[in-house]
Amino acid sequence: MLRSLRAAALGLLLATLPAGAQTFQGLDSPPTKPVPKKKKKPVKVAATTSRESASTQPASMQASPAPVPPAATQPAPPPPPPPPEPSLGVDLSQPSPPPPKNARDLPMPPPPGAGSGKKTTAPTTTFEALDVTGKTADRQRLEAANAQFLAKEYEKAALAAWDLINDPKMAPLQLEAHYLLGKTLYRMGLYHSALGEFSTILSRGEQTRFFSKSLEWLFFIGRKTTNESIILDEVARYANAEWPEQYRNEFYYLLARYQFVRGRALDQVEQKAEAAKSFQEAHRLAAKVPRGDVFYVRAKFLEGVIYDREGNQTAAVEALKDVVRLTRPGGDAISAEARSNAMVRELAFMDLARIHYAARQNRYAIYYYGKIERGRPEWLEALFESAWASYRIGQYEQALGNLVTLSSPFFRDEYFPEALLLKAVVYYENCRYRESSAIIQEFERRYKPVYEELDALVKKDMDATQYYQVLADVQSRLRGTGPTTPMDVILERVLKLALTDRELKNTNDAILEVEKEVDLIAGRGTAFRSSELARYLQDRLTKERQQLVNRAGIMARGKLELELSNLRTLLGNGERIKFETTGKEKEFLEEQLQAGGRKAIVKNYRYSVAVADDQLYWPFQGEYWRDELGTYSYTLTKGCVERSTANRSLSGTQ
Repeated sequence: MLRSLRAAALGLLLATLPAGAQTFQGLDSPPTKPVPKKKKKPVKVAATTSRESASTQPASMQASPAPVPPAATQPAPPPPPPPPEPSLGVDLSQPSPPPPKNARDLPMPPPPGAGSGKKTTAPTTTFEALDVTGKTADRQRLEAANAQFLAKEYEKAALAAWDLINDPKMAPLQLEAHYLLGKTLYRMGLYHSALGEFSTILSRGEQTRFFSKSLEWLFFIGRKTTNESIILDEVARYANAEWPEQYRNEFYYLLARYQFVRGRALDQVEQKAEAAKSFQEAHRLAAKVPRGDVFYVRAKFLEGVIYDREGNQTAAVEALKDVVRLTRPGGDAISAEARSNAMVRELAFMDLARIHYAARQNRYAIYYYGKIERGRPEWLEALFESAWASYRIGQYEQALGNLVTLSSPFFRDEYFPEALLLKAVVYYENCRYRESSAIIQEFERRYKPVYEELDALVKKDMDATQYYQVLADVQSRLRGTGPTTPMDVILERVLKLALTDRELKNTNDAILEVEKEVDLIAGRGTAFRSSELARYLQDRLTKERQQLVNRAGIMARGKLELELSNLRTLLGNGERIKFETTGKEKEFLEEQLQAGGRKAIVKNYRYSVAVADDQLYWPFQGEYWRDELGTYSYTLTKGCVERSTANRSLSGTQ
């Protein structure tokens, strides 16, 4: 994080303040003559702002230092002269300031008796390390709440701030009380509730106090929550505001993300012109993040994806290669930035592979797919897509070997229906028609019921909440807390696949966060959980959850409809493969009859078990070992008679 320079400025300010014109007499000083007391003009005490400890608040958010307390005075030995009246340390008897522009700038009323010549003091309240001398009762209440915050008595501070907010007499300090409540809720781990308070402050406008600081808190909350769309919505709402300089590059990146997500949503509903405008704006904002900034890598990746969507594959490849160069693993592999860079690096490899695959540059695609590290979230997807690239260039053994990994018990909950079709096509290409037909039959037996179930689910007249409930039920069963049926097994895989969509997953995670926050409030102390504040926060969280549920339900239905369409296409492809296989079998039987049964369609291949020096040949016998996943090469021992029988390096037999 970039550090603020405000702490240094405060130090400079304190160093240049003039000392109070105060005299001090030591214990051994000789008696002095009484000094005639001069009449002093009454002084109005200006209201001070709340203070926050540097150890509990970012430097950029520390309030101004408290006024310098008056130095102690020591009376001279008897005869005692009248003690000199203490000075405030800073001369406040300046000409009156110009009239305030709004209610926020109104000064606090002077202490009782000010201006009348009488020496009076405001009521005082004592707290540890808190000076309230000369302050109004209203200001003292706010300072007392701040003291509780600094003492980490967050429940008391939150309740005190809530009382101030709901007290009509405290209207001039209400905004400051909202700010204190937002900070306190953040410290309590109630991030969504804190966001509501800062949103309240931001809605008052840029001219109000704490607007800039509340913008900064958006970034702090965004790093504590998983659903960036909530923060993106707030960022977009104040896109034209003057953002703090230390967060400006992060703001550009987040706003670019917002425009990209918006453009993709518009693209899906066929609003191409508006989608193009959003993508252009996302491109412009991403380009404003300077090289060397912590957000540059993510902005550059976003830029590459936008180039690809625009059809400029050359520029996309260069941008993604730049991301790969900048994210080479270093010594610090556990920091948040290193983990983020590792994730972006994997995504860049995936996009590079897909761009080359779409251009039918299959060997380059296989190279980039191979860069995805085993165990990464994209690894299984890379294995599957690499199998198609291997099939395209006739590397059938490698394609089938990748499918062996996908069918292992380690990944039984993963959803790759197209893998069976690829396997059937490979056997068809090698004249193994009977095996190809059997694989298609297995595909239909497994996925036709899933298609029918999804079709019935999509045709139901359900609202968004009900669609999300279907998703929630699946999550419950995945956690082992709900009933299961045979049909649920694959249906759960389909819905689990829907959760791999980043936007849906983030929204679902936000719903879980809000539910957890409600539980946190219920688990607080008796005074807090039974307060009006707790009920207010729970009501607001309930409304936020419903909004998120509606959003997630709409996305869930869209994913189910998309998967239904994909399954319809795959089942149609299966029918075509079955038709082609049946036709080839019929041709072979006719030729065999004409040849008197002497014609063969397949023959044994010659193969070798020789491997490279850094490899070990080990025949596959139905056992799966985790360290072998991704290294299988499936041996085709027989196939078409027309096919050349070159030697092959293999690690399994069939």
